[in-house]
Amino acid sequence: MQKILVIQTAFLGDAILTLPMIQVLKQNNPESKVDVICIPGTKIIFENSPYVNEALVMDKRGLHKKFPGFIQFARMIKKRNYNIVYAPHRSFRTSMLVYLSNIAESYGFNINSFKHFYKYLIDYNPTAHEVQRSLDLIGYKYDYESWKILPELKSNSKDVDDFVSSINSNKIAAVAPGSVWNTKKYPIEYYKEIIEYLIQNDFYVLVLGGKEDKAECEALASNFEKNILSIAGKFNIIESIELLKNCNILICNDSAPTHMGMCANIPVITLYCSTVADFGFYPYNKRSVYLSFDDLKCKPCGIHGYDVCPIGTFECGKGLLPNTVINKIKEIINNV
Repeated sequence: MQKILVIQTAFLGDAILTLPMIQVLKQNNPESKVDVICIPGTKIIFENSPYVNEALVMDKRGLHKKFPGFIQFARMIKKRNYNIVYAPHRSFRTSMLVYLSNIAESYGFNINSFKHFYKYLIDYNPTAHEVQRSLDLIGYKYDYESWKILPELKSNSKDVDDFVSSINSNKIAAVAPGSVWNTKKYPIEYYKEIIEYLIQNDFYVLVLGGKEDKAECEALASNFEKNILSIAGKFNIIESIELLKNCNILICNDSAPTHMGMCANIPVITLYCSTVADFGFYPYNKRSVYLSFDDLKCKPCGIHGYDVCPIGTFECGKGLLPNTVINKIKEIINNV
């Protein structure tokens, strides 16, 4: 029996996009155990994957931030005697952990920090989707369609079922206006126009987000008198994905809700402002699309985004007009 370790200490969206790789690993090695090193905020994702044996938390902003705590964690990993380690996360900390854990077979990308710490280096394809890159890491051969493996998570639906049954509508739309980066956020006044269209067309609108998005989501919902509710912070990640399964469509920024919507396998419209789909984080399930205003020399202005537009115009957001989004909603809903 092989003991396989995956190191993914990035944030929520990256964690979800690691699941297809883990699913293939387990399916190809059914007698193996697959453990994942993750951060506290994504532990719930890997704990609810039916393909993960154990989620090991590395608190890189707390307990394991300083050198003594990190060394102690690395020693614990070494004692577990893993046969193989895959590192889709490309940081210096990850490479150090691979080196200190002394695992015989280690796989990383040829752009990883301290890449010489890995026994096997895999070419990183900057034009591929993140799921494709992770599948490249484990040597999985795919074609144009076969890489589009949907992330699988266990259900946790009792509270969600009760909540959904309280909504007096068979047409539910989800809107997630938040992001860690302000230049990834589609203009809130544009979201208002989209929500107004949804409500006028008999949708009940749920405004989604984490606890950190609560004030923004509640402020957006407060612009309307009925058929809308902010549920930011009300449900955990797994419950939120279960909730999305009851929605007809999700409209969101280039952020984690995109990947949550894919887990739920519902139509997702991802709106790109300062970033671009070519970075490899777009929705790929059937019926999902992305929209972007790309006629700009300044776009993309960075891999993640900024607190404010570097040139002060934010044309990447303002140029993507609400009518463009509404027309795409019409097209998707009519084809469902």
